[in-house]
Amino acid sequence: MKIFSFLSGLFLIIGSIINIPSFAQITIGEDLININYANPKTYEIGGITISGVKYLDNNVLKMLSGLNTGDKIKIPGEDIPTAIRKLWDQGLFENIIISIVGRHGDIIFLNIDLKERPRLTKFSFSGIRKAEADNLRDEINLTRGDVVTDNLIIRSTNIIKNHYIDKGYLECDINISQVADTLHGNSVTLIIDIKKYKKVKIYEINIHGNQHLSAQKIKSTLKETKEKGTFKPLQNIDSLLFVIIKAALHLDIEDIFKAFNEYAHENIKIRIFKSSKFIEEDYEEDKINLIKLYNDLGYRDAKIVKDSIYRSGENTLNIDITINEGNKYYFRNIKWIGNTKYTTEELNARLKIQKGDIYNRDLLETNLSFNPNGYDVSSLYLDDGYLFFTATPVEVLVENDSIDLEIRIREGKQARINKVAIKGNTRTSDHVVIRELRTRPGQLFSRTDIIRTTRELAQLRYFDPESIVPNIVPDAASSTVDIEYVVEETSSDQIELSGGWGYGRIIGTVGVSFNNFSLKNIFKKGAWHPIPTGDGQKLSLRLQTYGKGYFSYSVSFTEPWLGGKKPNAFSVSYYHSLYSNGLPKSDVNRSSFIINGLSFGLGKRLLWPDDFFTLYQGINLQRYDLKNYSKIFSFGTGNGDYNNINYTVTFARNSVSSPIYPRYGSEVSLSLELTPPYSIFSDKDYSTLDDNEKYKWIEYHKWKFYASWYMELLDKLVLSVRTKFGFLGTYNEQIGVTPFERFYLGGDGLSGYNNLDGREIIGMRGYGNETITPGYYRNKNIGGTIFSKYTFEIRYPLSLNPNATIYALGFLEAGNSWLTFDSFDPFEVKRSAGFGVRVFLPMFGMLGLDWGYGFDEIPGIPGANKGQFHFSINQSID
Repeated sequence: MKIFSFLSGLFLIIGSIINIPSFAQITIGEDLININYANPKTYEIGGITISGVKYLDNNVLKMLSGLNTGDKIKIPGEDIPTAIRKLWDQGLFENIIISIVGRHGDIIFLNIDLKERPRLTKFSFSGIRKAEADNLRDEINLTRGDVVTDNLIIRSTNIIKNHYIDKGYLECDINISQVADTLHGNSVTLIIDIKKYKKVKIYEINIHGNQHLSAQKIKSTLKETKEKGTFKPLQNIDSLLFVIIKAALHLDIEDIFKAFNEYAHENIKIRIFKSSKFIEEDYEEDKINLIKLYNDLGYRDAKIVKDSIYRSGENTLNIDITINEGNKYYFRNIKWIGNTKYTTEELNARLKIQKGDIYNRDLLETNLSFNPNGYDVSSLYLDDGYLFFTATPVEVLVENDSIDLEIRIREGKQARINKVAIKGNTRTSDHVVIRELRTRPGQLFSRTDIIRTTRELAQLRYFDPESIVPNIVPDAASSTVDIEYVVEETSSDQIELSGGWGYGRIIGTVGVSFNNFSLKNIFKKGAWHPIPTGDGQKLSLRLQTYGKGYFSYSVSFTEPWLGGKKPNAFSVSYYHSLYSNGLPKSDVNRSSFIINGLSFGLGKRLLWPDDFFTLYQGINLQRYDLKNYSKIFSFGTGNGDYNNINYTVTFARNSVSSPIYPRYGSEVSLSLELTPPYSIFSDKDYSTLDDNEKYKWIEYHKWKFYASWYMELLDKLVLSVRTKFGFLGTYNEQIGVTPFERFYLGGDGLSGYNNLDGREIIGMRGYGNETITPGYYRNKNIGGTIFSKYTFEIRYPLSLNPNATIYALGFLEAGNSWLTFDSFDPFEVKRSAGFGVRVFLPMFGMLGLDWGYGFDEIPGIPGANKGQFHFSINQSID
C-alpha cells in the first residue's frame, strides 16, 4: 500500500508538470501494473469504457480522447495526459479521471470517468425593464441545454457590457449567479443581475493646436462624437455685443457674422438627431475621419499628437484633442512612366489634377483607381482587358510646399474571360441569369461590363441587390480570368390585398403577380412549389369589387425573351369590368356599364443610342357598353357602345442602379398613344351628331413624358427629382377632345375606378383624391386634357434588407391639370410638402404612407389642401 501511494502521488506530480488540468486525475488499480519511470512500458489498450455521463455519446467521447482500442501506449508517458487535455479542452467537464481497471498481460483496460458541467435550464434578468431584457435575450443567445462553462459566463457578461456601452452607459455592474435546479439533475438556472449607472455624456470637446481649421469645423467632422446640448443664449452676451459694435464701427460685416457664428456654436447646442453619448469605437473612427479631412485639404502631415478623455462631472466627460496640422502642400509636376497604350494627355484628362491644385491623396487614388462615375485612369485599361494593370503614385520630390509625383504604370497583358459561373440561383433557371450577363467567355475583361451585369441582375428583382457579388479570379500565367456571380434569391411574387375609397364606397381588391413564372413547366409533375417558377415570365391575376354594383377582373402574361434568343418582351392582357345599380338583368330599371379590353405588346432593347434604351409597341382594343348609365359620364344619354382601338409606342431609357432603392441613374420615357383618325375619312358633319354617334369610334392622340433622376448626396442619402407631363389632343375640332382617356390629378392615385372610361389617375400628395381636376368641385367628371407634375424628394434608407426594404423621405411637390391647351400655364401649379415612408415587401410590393400639406386652396372645395395622410401601393402616388 505504501509503495502504491508513493507511485500514485509521484504520477500525479509528474502529471501536473505536463499540464494535466487540476480537476483531472489518473488512477491505477492496486497490483495491476508496476510503474517504472526510468523504463516506461508499452501496453495495448484492450477496451475503453465511459462512466459518469448522461447527455453525451460514449463513442464520440472516446473519439475526442484520441484513445482507441488496439492502440499501443506507454505508461508512464504522454498518451493518457494528452487524452485528458483533449477532453478538458472541450469545456464540458468539471472532473476527468482515467483509470486502469483491468489487465491481461500487456493488455490493459481503461475507464474514463467524467463529471459533466451543469446544463442551462433557464435564465432571467433582474435590475432592468422587461423590454431591455427581451433585447438582451436576443443578443446573448442562450438556449436551454447549453453547457454552463466559464467561457459562456464571460462571453455573456461581455456582450451585456458592450450593449450598454453602445447606449452610453460606460459604467454598469453585471453579476451572473448560478442556482442549482432541483427539478433537473446537473442543471442550473442563471440569474443575471444588472446595475447600470447614469449615461455618461460628452460635456465639452476642446481642440488645441488648430490654426487653419476652426474648432467648430473640426467638431462638425466628428460625426458620432458630439458635445452635450446646451441652451444659454445670455451667456457671454456682453462680449458678443462688444465685438459687434467694434466690427460695425469698422463696417466689417464678415467679423459680425463670425462673432455670431462662434457665439451660437458655444452657447446654443441643440441635439435632435445625434446623441452626445461617448462610444470609444465611434470616437476612434471620428479621429481617423478628422485626419482624412486635413489630408484632403492638403495637410498631408497632419496628426493628432495627443488626446485625453477625463471626467468633468459625475455623468459627463471632456475630451481634449491636440493637433499638429503641419504644412499645406500642392501638386506640382506629375510624370507618367510606363504608359504605352495611352498618351500622357489622355491619362491627364482622366486624372483631372492640375499643377497648383491642393494636394489630396484620396482624390489622387480615386481618380487613378475607382471613381464612382467610372471616369478614372484604371477604367481606360480595365475596360480594354488590362486586368493586371497597376498605377503606383510615388512622391519623388517634396520641395517647400510643392510635391512632384511619378505615376508608375505596369500595363501587363490583356486578359480574356475563361469561365463564367453563377452561384446561388436556387429557384431561377440558369438560362434566365446567363442571358442577362454582359461578360462572356472569350471576351476581353471589362470592369464596366461587370458593373452593368450586376445592375441587370438587380433589375430582375429575383435577387437581393445588396448581395450580388462578382468574384474575380485572375490567372496571370495564362492571361485569363474566371468570373463567378454570387446571388441570393429573394421572393419576387406579390400579393395585393387592399381596400380603396371611390365614389362613396369601399372597393376591395385582391391580386397576385408571379414575377418569375414558368409556363413550360405548368404541366410538369413536381414543378409546383407552390407554382412553376424559374423562367422569368410574369403572370398576373387581379379581382376588384364592392358587391353587386361593381365587379372587375384582369389577367396578363409577359414573356421577357420571346423565342429565347433576344430580349424582345411579348405581353398579352385581358380585362373585364361591370358597373351597375345592382338590379337583376331582367329588371327594366337596371343600368349597367361594361368594359372589355384586350392588349398585345412587344418591347425591345435597343443598341442605339446606347443599350439602356428600349422601344415598346402595343395594340389595345377596348369596348364600352352602356345601358341606362348616365350617372358617371358628362356626355351622352347613358346608352350606346363606344370603341377604342389604339396603337401605343414608347421610347424609353432606364439606367437607374436598382429598382427598389436607386442611388444613381435616370429614367426617361416618351410615349404616344393614338387611334385611327376615323373622322378624316368620313363625310359626316360631326357638329350635328349626338354624343352617342360622335364618340362611337373614339379618336385622339395622347402624349406622355416622364423623367426621373437620382443622385447620392451623402452615403445612402439620395436626391430624387421627377417630372410628369401629359397631353390629350384631337384630330377634328368638330368632335373636340374625347371625354375618354382624360387625366385626373390629386390624392393617392388609388381610386377603384382606374380603368373607368380609360381615365388616368395621377397621385399628388397634400390634396384630396382627384381634386386638382377641372370641374371637380362641380361634380362634373370631365377630367383634364393636359397636366404637369414636379417632385423633389430626399430619401434615406432605414433598412436595405431584401425581405423588408424601408426608407424615409421628405418631399416638395407641385402640379396642376387644365381643361384646354389654351389655359395651360406650367407655372400655375398647386404646391405641397411633407414626409413619408416606403416599405418594400417582396410578397406585397411597395407600400407607402405619406403626410402632405397643400399650400394652395382648391376653388369650391374647402379643406382639400389641408394636411392629410395618403396610403399608396406600388408607387401609385409617384
